[in-house]
Amino acid sequence: MVLLRELALAVTVGASWCAGAVMEPLVVPAPTVKLDRATITGVSTTKGRTSSFHSIPYAIPPIADRRFRLPEPFPPYEGFHDATAFKPSCPQQAMTLPGWLDTSLKRQLDKIVDLMYDSVTPDSEDCLTVNIVKPADATPDSKLPVVVWIFGGGFQVGGTAMYGDPSAQLVARSMDLRQPVIYVSMNYRVSALGFLASKEVREAGIGNLGLQDQRLALRWIHKYIASFGGDPDKVTIWGQSAGAISASLHMITNSGNHENLFRAAIMQSGGPIPVGPVENGQVYYDDLVKRVGCQDSEDTLRCLRGIEFRTLQAAIDTSPNFFAHQGLVLAWLPRVDGVFLKEPPQHLVLRGQVAKIPIISGNADDEGTLFAISSSNLTHDNHFRQYLRNFMLPKATDAEIDLLLRYYPSYPPAGSPFDTGFKNMLGPQFKRMAAVQGDIVFHSPRRFFLKHVADEVKAWSFLSTRMKDIPFIGATHATDLLNSFGSGELRDYIIRFVNNLDPNGARGLGDQLASI
Repeated sequence: MVLLRELALAVTVGASWCAGAVMEPLVVPAPTVKLDRATITGVSTTKGRTSSFHSIPYAIPPIADRRFRLPEPFPPYEGFHDATAFKPSCPQQAMTLPGWLDTSLKRQLDKIVDLMYDSVTPDSEDCLTVNIVKPADATPDSKLPVVVWIFGGGFQVGGTAMYGDPSAQLVARSMDLRQPVIYVSMNYRVSALGFLASKEVREAGIGNLGLQDQRLALRWIHKYIASFGGDPDKVTIWGQSAGAISASLHMITNSGNHENLFRAAIMQSGGPIPVGPVENGQVYYDDLVKRVGCQDSEDTLRCLRGIEFRTLQAAIDTSPNFFAHQGLVLAWLPRVDGVFLKEPPQHLVLRGQVAKIPIISGNADDEGTLFAISSSNLTHDNHFRQYLRNFMLPKATDAEIDLLLRYYPSYPPAGSPFDTGFKNMLGPQFKRMAAVQGDIVFHSPRRFFLKHVADEVKAWSFLSTRMKDIPFIGATHATDLLNSFGSGELRDYIIRFVNNLDPNGARGLGDQLASI
């Protein structure tokens, strides 16, 4: 496939940039900060312009009996802590591709998956850490604005090490613009370890553990970021894909009370998605319990906590992933648990239970193409209809599905990649499916969110059509990350927004990001 390198970069962002921080020869003493009664030692980056501190624990490791439990704050720091290199990511879910895929196409996708895993391994349950990049000369008196990155990966994969060197470059760029920021990122539990779902999960009050991890990390940032030169009252949360969905959910949890943990949000390819109760994950929970031999236990959660990690991980890996035939109908994702989410996210938005803060929300044009590849074997209209019935809209009436089919006709030029005519047809229904998946999961939540909050808050939006020339997938999901973490103008918009709560900034950028 032409432009494989560009696609792989778009999907994994930092995979070919780095699997960790670029370790440069130190020309200045190793940077240090004081936290509680400890000295934290970091590493000099971007030729001494920035200082990076990697993998500082923010929570007690969720291992052994703490597996499948709410995160607990790390105790006060003491002694010396080495923060010069990334430590393990949280355990990743295996990505498996449908066996019927064309051999050459499967090889290309396998390369992308391999690049992704190279950037987030090794992994371990002991993974709840934060990373900070600051201007080298920032002091506790600097009070710089802070941007907090929440990585994406379908709530199944991902880690902070993927963004090591690009994050330092982002801080260096903010210094060039004379609008310096401090960058923070956190690891959080993904897949079943972070988003287990069942009636047992509701009863135990342990739903959405990955989101609870993020919230605890935000509290850590509020408590400690001043030691790095940041202002705890000037924090912007920023995420892509699952990270953007997470950011929107932090805006609506707790009845919209953000607890002064952040003052603005940036969402790339994600918003308040339509999800149901945690009981909707029961079939996956029961299958997991059975695979590890806990089905006869009186307390299946307790049994799961005692299973050897690799045995548990192997069972989790059999769950559907976002490259499976059912695409973006995920096994493990945020659901209504009665604690973090008391109602479906979009219901909370309609009730006005949303943090009243400035936002940026945008999409790549062809969000669904990457995930429609696994269903490109659909050939007829009745196959398409049955797919919707089985996976995406199981509760829809025939009339509702008929209406959707009218809006998404079996006419390739109307499908995604958009504006490419009859090109990029992996199968007769591929472009149609790509349009549906992209709209339902990514574009529609953004439009819904903006529609219901833009009258009350400052809001900006963008649509990225960059990399439209990638065969078959066009400006697909995550291609905009090359612009925001690379040398593109989106990075400057983000920096200016974090500083000024306006992406067009005090000085502007020439091209103005559209306000809603």
